[in-house]
Amino acid sequence: MPVITFKYQDLKDLGIDMEKDELIDTLPMMSSDIEDFDDEEIKVEFFPNRPDNLSVEGVARSFKGFIGQETGLPDYKVTPSNDEVIVDSEVARIRPYIGFAKIDNVDFTGDKLKYIMDFQENLHWVIGRDRKKVAIGIHNADVVNGPFKYIATPKNENNFIPLEKDVEMTPDDILTKHDKGVDYAHLINSFDKYPLILDCDDNVLSMPPIINGELTKIKEDTKNIIVDVTGTDEKAVNQALNIICSSFAEVGGEIKSMEVKYEDKTIVTPDLTPQEMNVHVNTANELIGGTNLNADDIKVLLEKARFNAEILNDNEVKAIIPAYRVDILHEVDIVENIAVQYHINDVVAELPDINTVAYENNWFKAESTIREVMIGLGFQEVMSLMLTSEDAHYTKMNQAEKPHVQVARPITIDRTMIRTSLINSLMEFLEDNKHEDLPQKIFEIGDVLYLDDSKENKTVASKKLAGVVCHSTANFTEIKSITTSVLSNLGYSMEISDSENETFIYGRAADFKGESLNGNVKGFFGEVSPEVISNFTLEYPVIAFEVEFL
Repeated sequence: MPVITFKYQDLKDLGIDMEKDELIDTLPMMSSDIEDFDDEEIKVEFFPNRPDNLSVEGVARSFKGFIGQETGLPDYKVTPSNDEVIVDSEVARIRPYIGFAKIDNVDFTGDKLKYIMDFQENLHWVIGRDRKKVAIGIHNADVVNGPFKYIATPKNENNFIPLEKDVEMTPDDILTKHDKGVDYAHLINSFDKYPLILDCDDNVLSMPPIINGELTKIKEDTKNIIVDVTGTDEKAVNQALNIICSSFAEVGGEIKSMEVKYEDKTIVTPDLTPQEMNVHVNTANELIGGTNLNADDIKVLLEKARFNAEILNDNEVKAIIPAYRVDILHEVDIVENIAVQYHINDVVAELPDINTVAYENNWFKAESTIREVMIGLGFQEVMSLMLTSEDAHYTKMNQAEKPHVQVARPITIDRTMIRTSLINSLMEFLEDNKHEDLPQKIFEIGDVLYLDDSKENKTVASKKLAGVVCHSTANFTEIKSITTSVLSNLGYSMEISDSENETFIYGRAADFKGESLNGNVKGFFGEVSPEVISNFTLEYPVIAFEVEFL
């Protein structure tokens, strides 16, 4: 999860005068976790659903509400800058959306420059999917002039000096020779043109989502900045811009909006208009449990959460939600904030008023049978997370990326999607345990979730069984025998057909279908290809099978 580091003095500078011990005791009560601390600094971990708390300014804003020092909706003024950004229609197929803002009277002295860079990178992870969905650029506004242009440039035109270099490079050179270019080239190198942000004199501010220009580099004496946010999701772009602008406004930054002119529309960014949502008193008491709150109580607690609140009647309160609170999607989210401000430790524990007779779910009975079969064949069970990444799930497995369920705000880059198969998790397990003796025979029974094109991309949950074997003589005959034994012991027939699954060696893999009185199965087995084995840094042959229970 995102961890931010700041000094106790930073909070004091932001108006919170609290002793270290009390601060350390209080911070975890507002949905955070203390990672480490010493006499000067503290490291705090926040859940990724609160990206507004990934800066020390955001922490101070939330903390002031929690302790009652400042309550209600923060008032951030936004004045027009009379500047505009003209979006080239060609960039729509590459990285179509952009948000722009000017912020005057910023302060980057001391540790503040490092803090904002860390904040920027944390937002790249939490909202931006490591820049794939959203990328952020922060520039010195005093060295460029509007109007600005967001264009798609040919690969070898509009040379500029990128950050941390002292020579001009073409956009194409940046993707192959600059460290950041190499790291993030996969985001745009499939296109014949690359996105650039220019000023009116064709000075390059940024090549999103790769690198900023050296010309607009932020330094300690920078006073006025431009923030650009580009991406593939318009809502996420505007959310990230709102969070950054609000954070700067907390320390006196003066926000100025800009007009973004697309071919078919003009919008003004940032838009810090609050959203409104009603919360019901009875719903809050029911969901929290152990409370007897009334409308007046809820109004006070919402204001501590830095919302404004208006009592509509005895059972309904309107919450006015600041634009930087991008985590509020449902009434339940508001109730969660009420519970946090109430102090979750003060909620009285109660036994539910329910009497039931428990019995084992039929699927779990079947799982026990499957487990017995696999253990009888000499396998050991592993249990992995349902979350994985596109790189591990598709790229390393030699599979083309298919529609899948993505995590809205992933904690880390290696947990960005819900798995559709179990085998890559087993390969990762082998990779982590390659120092262990061979042979290694492991299996997993687990849930997967995927999008079904035939059902308008609705999510479909499924149960699967997978197993892998690793040793020096592992081969197709062995994995066929194992798969046959598994299905036979579970009461399924098996009909084999040729497979074109690119995870496996061509000609040494098979697809199958099976039937029994209890239902049908399908799946595949074979010898894993040397390329996939190498992708997981393994040194011995690997064979694998996967069964889906239909």
